[in-house]
Amino acid sequence: MTVHDFRALYERLRAEAAPPAVDGPYGALRLLTPERVAAAAAEVRTGRTVSLAAPIDTVRGPDDPEPAVHRMTGPRADDIGADGLYFATDRFSMNVHGDADSHLDALCHVLFDGELYGGVPASTVTAEGARRLSVDRLGNGVVGRGVLLDIPRLRGVPWLEPGDHVTSDDLTAAEAAQGVSVGPGDLLFVRVGHRLRRTELGPWDAAGARVGLHPTAVEFLAERGVTVLGGDGNNDTAPSAVRDVAFPVHVLAIHAMGIHLMDYLRFEDLAPACAEAGRWSFLCVVAPLRLTGATGSPVNPIAVL
Repeated sequence: MTVHDFRALYERLRAEAAPPAVDGPYGALRLLTPERVAAAAAEVRTGRTVSLAAPIDTVRGPDDPEPAVHRMTGPRADDIGADGLYFATDRFSMNVHGDADSHLDALCHVLFDGELYGGVPASTVTAEGARRLSVDRLGNGVVGRGVLLDIPRLRGVPWLEPGDHVTSDDLTAAEAAQGVSVGPGDLLFVRVGHRLRRTELGPWDAAGARVGLHPTAVEFLAERGVTVLGGDGNNDTAPSAVRDVAFPVHVLAIHAMGIHLMDYLRFEDLAPACAEAGRWSFLCVVAPLRLTGATGSPVNPIAVL
């Protein structure tokens, strides 16, 4: 995709998107109305819950040079086995936007042409945190109808190879094959098989080679009114389809349209559960941490079938 074509697509999607709200739902979340949240509850048939997150990794690897750190701070050695009351305590830290752990991107995550989503000045992101569009705006969580589109299932392969693209035609064909339709306010999850490939073949440098959506596939999100996009990879292909724009899907979805992204999720439990149930939509609950001024959060979305 040429830079000229990318810019044209960016300007078109940005012009069609709603401006950021001062209070209440903002960005594409405006499409997730209370009525649609209530309707999503009807997706629950069995009450089965399935996590869409991968276990947090604390081991350094080619795709995780700065792994999460988990340290026990208590009990002390002298406390173990002693009489009386003591507590086991610990401390945790992570690089939220790495290439291994499941996380949610806030709308302040992408700076492009000196701005954030909706024309908010990039200067609102400081060393002390983001003053606008940070993840704490999602303090009440995101609850709605989730839809999983399984692209390897569509193509008859266990996973897509790094460098491949998911197109709008793939998404439309997956809808038809799975008997489901993506609609306004939905949380769309696109499986490319990244997690299964990582498990079977071992981790690799995902920053340099990974599967994602082709930038033109973002038009599918706009046409259907998707409010959140989640993938088991980064959602962006590497190498990028657009020269000099390393993360075009992030720019189009977050910056132009105000769609929150979730990267590096895990669908290896959800996909067979959906196949067994014969339905690919479900109630989905996303509850990021209430981190004031943060650009994202570790996340454990829960599907309720």
